Amino acid sequence: MERPISETRWLRPEGCRGTSGCFNSARRFGVSLYQLTGRRFSMTGRGFKTTQCEVAMKRRTFIGAASAAAAGWSCASASPVVNATPEAPSVTDGGMLAGKTLDKLREEHRYWLFDDYLSFHDRFCVDREFGGFTTSLDRDGTKINTNKNAWFEGRGIWVMSYLYNSVRNDPDYVNVARMSVDFIMKHNPLGPELLPSQFTREGEPLTGPAQIFYGDMFVANGLQEFSQASGEDQYWDMAKKIILKCLDIYDHRPNYGNLPKTETSPEVVSPRKLGHWFVLLRSTTQMLEKRDDPELKAINDRAVEAVMDYHYNPAYDLINENINHDMSRIESAHGQLVVGHAPETLWMVLFEALRRKDKALFDRAADLLRRHIEVMWDDVYGGLMLGITHVDKSVWNTGKALWLQEEILIGTMCVIEHTGAQWAKDWFSKMYTYILEKFPLRQYGHPLWILYADRFVTYREHTSRLGNFHHPRQLMINMNALDRMIERGGKVSGHFG
Repeated sequence: MERPISETRWLRPEGCRGTSGCFNSARRFGVSLYQLTGRRFSMTGRGFKTTQCEVAMKRRTFIGAASAAAAGWSCASASPVVNATPEAPSVTDGGMLAGKTLDKLREEHRYWLFDDYLSFHDRFCVDREFGGFTTSLDRDGTKINTNKNAWFEGRGIWVMSYLYNSVRNDPDYVNVARMSVDFIMKHNPLGPELLPSQFTREGEPLTGPAQIFYGDMFVANGLQEFSQASGEDQYWDMAKKIILKCLDIYDHRPNYGNLPKTETSPEVVSPRKLGHWFVLLRSTTQMLEKRDDPELKAINDRAVEAVMDYHYNPAYDLINENINHDMSRIESAHGQLVVGHAPETLWMVLFEALRRKDKALFDRAADLLRRHIEVMWDDVYGGLMLGITHVDKSVWNTGKALWLQEEILIGTMCVIEHTGAQWAKDWFSKMYTYILEKFPLRQYGHPLWILYADRFVTYREHTSRLGNFHHPRQLMINMNALDRMIERGGKVSGHFG
C-alpha cells in the first residue's frame, strides 16, 4: 500500500550514502520536538533580526531519541514501519483550504500580486530610462538611493520573464526584463571574474568583482527564464556558461567563502554552503525542464546529493548550512548552523523530484520539510524563526523574515497538490493565516508586505529595500498551483501514478 507522507518520518543511518538506497532502508522517525521532549519550548528574549535566545530543551533527550530511532538498523536490512492509512484524496478539507475556497485563495493571490506588488513595482522600481531595477525604496516609494545590485537585477529578470511565461502574456513584462538584461550584459557576465555587486543608476560599477557567486547565479537564472520569454535561445546558452564558471570558482578558487575564526571556532577554508547548492539546483532544474543537457544534469545530481546526503545531519534530522570543502562535517560551532535555507531548499528538491518523477525523493524531501517546519515554528508568537545558531546548545535567531514564511507556503502547497497530505494542509493553513495577519502593510496604510522583522513582527515606519524576488515568486508559483487544483476539481495530481 502507498506510504502516506503524513505518517512516515525518515532518518538516514550514520555513514549511509546515496539518496534512494538510504531512503528505502531508513528507520521510521515520525515525531516532533514536542513529542520527543513532552513539553513546549519556552522562549525568551527580544530583539531585531539577529537576537538570539536560549530555548529550554533537553539536548540528550532530543539527540537521544534521534539516535534511538536509528539504533540497530542498517542500510542492508532495515524495513520501515508505517501506518497503512490511505493518502488524502483531496487538496482541500470539505472544499476549503486555509478556511477559504480554492477560488477565493486564487483571487487573494491575484490581488496581492497584481494590485499590490506589481502596481508598486512598476511605478517605483522599474527604471525605464536606463534599464534595471531600483530597489532601495522606502514604504511610500521614496528612493533611498538609485544604485542597482547584481542580485536584484538577476532576480528581477527572472520575475518579469516568469510572469510573462507562466502567468500573463503581457509583452511589457518582456520589455522590462530585456532592459535589465541589456543593463547587465554591459558588464560581461561571461567573463572569468564575478560581476560587481553594485552599480550606479546609469550602470557604472561601484565595487570590484563580488567575492561570492550569488549575483552571477541570479543573473544566470534570470537569463534562462528570459530565453523562453524572448524566444532567444542564446540566453539559455549564456546561463549555462555562467553556471559552469560559478561552479568552477566554487570548487577551485582558494579561500572562497571562508568562515572566519571566532572565539569558539577555527576558520573554515572554502566551506560548502547550502545556499550555494540550492541556487545551482533550482537553476538547473528549470533549465533541464526546457532542454536536456548532460553537464547540467550532472550539476543537478551533485546538488541534490550534497543537500540530502551531506548537509543533512542524521544526529538531529536537520540540514546544516555549512560543511567542509571535502563534504565532511564541521566539528566546531560553524557546523551547528541551521537556517531558513533548509526548508527553502527542500521545496526545490520537491520540484526536482517532480521533474524526475522520483517519488522516493519527493517523499523524503516532504518529510524533511515537515520536520524543519515543526522545529523552527515559534509556538509562542507564531511563524518560523530565522534559524538555529547552535543546535546542540539550543541558541536561536528569533527574527522573522517574510521570505522564509513564504518558502513554507510554496513547499506545503506542492505537497498538497500532489498528495493531499493532511499535515501539509494543516501547516499551509496555519502559515497562510499567520502571514496575512502579520506581514501585509495595508493595515498600516502602505502597500506591500513587511520584509524583515523581529520576533513579534513589529511594524517600523520606514524601510530601505523593496524585496523583488521571494514575494512575487511565491505568489506566482502558488497561484499557478491553485489554477491547476481548481481545474482538477480539488483532486490530487496523480503525478506519480
